[in-house]
Amino acid sequence: MTAESYQKYLKLKLLTIPYKALLFDVDGTLADNIAAHKASYVAAALEYGVSINPDLIDETAGWPTTDVAKEITKRYQVEFDIQAFAKRKSAIFIERFIQQTKSIDYVKQVLLDAQTTHKIGIVSGGSRSTLEITLSVINVTGKVETLVCAGDTVNGKPSPEPFLLAAKNLHIHPKDCLVFEDGNPGVKGAIAAQMGWVRIDQV
Repeated sequence: MTAESYQKYLKLKLLTIPYKALLFDVDGTLADNIAAHKASYVAAALEYGVSINPDLIDETAGWPTTDVAKEITKRYQVEFDIQAFAKRKSAIFIERFIQQTKSIDYVKQVLLDAQTTHKIGIVSGGSRSTLEITLSVINVTGKVETLVCAGDTVNGKPSPEPFLLAAKNLHIHPKDCLVFEDGNPGVKGAIAAQMGWVRIDQV
């Protein structure tokens, strides 16, 4: 861990003290893989004859893949099978990028340190199958008590539903949960759930 990362780790660790549960996003928060996800969306869209602006993925950070696919159809005025697109995007990510995923060390260390002091959950807009591979690659498998993914709630981020489900699964009041995020949709969901939150990219 670099000196800069260590300082970020210390800041995050201090924030955890008043809380009983820590809820982590994965892509862009625990895992340094946003560039890979962008490339996967761009490649999948090209297969459908659409050239998308990768910045769209920053705007929709944390959204379920199917919701991002719907947004692409709206913005670019195209029609395609949403589920098929989502499956293809996930397949490209797994085939080309997932094994090279690195953790964001200062966030991962907070999670590891909290094993004996806090309840720990994952709240992500990704599919369960993809997330389980990512967590395995960054060596976090078995270190969380609940995993809330795309499809586990009627609405994904920025709805509070995924966060509230994680709190329920952990038997912790929402106000006693601290959410670690890297995107606005997740922050909006955390606020709506009346949870504490931190943008790990702004520490």
